Amino acid sequence: MHQAYSLTLDAMILIDSILMDEAIIHEHFSCDLQACKGACCTLSGGEGAPLDAREIPQIEETIPFILPYLTNESKEVLQTKSWVGGTPEEPFVSCIDDADCVFVYRENGIAKCAMEKAFLEGKTSFRKPLSCHLFPIRVRNFGGDFLSFQPFDECKPAMEHGKRQHAVVIDSVREALIRAYGQNWYEQAHEYMNQEGA
Repeated sequence: MHQAYSLTLDAMILIDSILMDEAIIHEHFSCDLQACKGACCTLSGGEGAPLDAREIPQIEETIPFILPYLTNESKEVLQTKSWVGGTPEEPFVSCIDDADCVFVYRENGIAKCAMEKAFLEGKTSFRKPLSCHLFPIRVRNFGGDFLSFQPFDECKPAMEHGKRQHAVVIDSVREALIRAYGQNWYEQAHEYMNQEGA
């Protein structure tokens, strides 16, 4: 079973009511799919990716476009509409054999997201769940969003790759942060990083 990579939270930053762990602007991170093989989509144990209930109908609309990429087992789960687990208040994506996300396909031995593939090919307008897009950032809500850096042990190659690329977390998840909080928020966060000399 996977474990979260151990990090100490040094300080928090507040930007427009969004609380952010400073590790997001200090820690190096850049996905290295050749090394991890898409491990975040195939980790055993626990639940699949958390969902916002509003994402469920959007994902339903993508299913006809992504079925050709998927295994027969994934197709069966999607066609029987059992791809959502959890509760109405806290839904999550179901997994195959307690490991692969139901939306996983493999390309050259690397686990990838079928939803994202269809999006990048211009077939759909929904990229993937925001929780996946933001990873390794996780969002909790305590009266307002709190963003924390929570990589897994399997992400160690990404942290090494980030050092080589001189890329920190906020750079690696730029598109997802703008999707979640807007361009202005991202620019404020990046300006804070520059002022801190991160």
